[in-house]
Amino acid sequence: MAGHNPWPNEGNTGHIWDEDIRELDNPPPLWWMLAFYAGFIMIIFYAIYYPTIPLANGFTKGIAGWTAIKEYEESYNELKAWRKQKFADKEEKLASLPLADIMKDTDLKLYAVATSKMLYGDNCAACHGAGGMGNPNFPVLADDDWLWGGHINQIHASIANGRVGNMPARGMMGNLSDEEIEQVTDYVMALSQGKGNDPAVAAGKAVYAKGMCLACHGPNGKPLAPNGAANLTDQIWRFVPFNDGTCKSMVEKTQRDAVLRTIKYGVNVKKNGDLIDCTREGAMPAWKGRLSDKDIKRLAIYVHELGGGQ
Repeated sequence: MAGHNPWPNEGNTGHIWDEDIRELDNPPPLWWMLAFYAGFIMIIFYAIYYPTIPLANGFTKGIAGWTAIKEYEESYNELKAWRKQKFADKEEKLASLPLADIMKDTDLKLYAVATSKMLYGDNCAACHGAGGMGNPNFPVLADDDWLWGGHINQIHASIANGRVGNMPARGMMGNLSDEEIEQVTDYVMALSQGKGNDPAVAAGKAVYAKGMCLACHGPNGKPLAPNGAANLTDQIWRFVPFNDGTCKSMVEKTQRDAVLRTIKYGVNVKKNGDLIDCTREGAMPAWKGRLSDKDIKRLAIYVHELGGGQ
């Protein structure tokens, strides 16, 4: 910065760089000053018109009565009205047509799937996981393993009416000794690996027949019809090792432990109206009455199309 001012009458501030670059002291343009003062006026107007000033127990509401929630609700209702008008024909078909006809209409089926994602997330994902992948000890919906059948009508019945699993406790209240439970557990594990005829598990195979396991799970570990019983010949397990504190008698570390617990303590076994200790809980709530018939149809199609529907 130069130490002298060669332009003393120019109206500069005396700050000079590189001998001729200086800072002037001119007033702002009139338009700029008017806009500046108008800004203060707009602040006052805004504070009166909109909710603005915080108070001890709230805030000023403003003469407009505007709130973000009210604006959201108005926009949402406007969107709902638009959707209702635009998709009225599809919604009417979903409500009136049987599931078999909906499944034949590709466009309508895709519409049902697209409009079910939020419905599934709000009501189903907590148990069955995002995309039907299943949370621990809840059924996976994205495979082709179905306890109650994967036909569209069977899925619809499961959602509408619910399902309650049932397996006797072969140890606590059943007809098998601890040794026999160990043996049949080994046989079930062998079935899942395709080794059901291995002589090493012959004793367990005999217990399987004695304990009447075949009545539900089929003579070879595969139910003859969907009845809520698991297919024991694949490696898709309804219950996996999961220590949630409901069983103090044993700790599940391996899949064999999980199978043994299920055989010994059963599923949904009650005594005097209460679930016995360590029994598995396997219940699907009924959504009839909670959701409309149309939304239950919509969800049934969505679950069917997740990848495992028959």
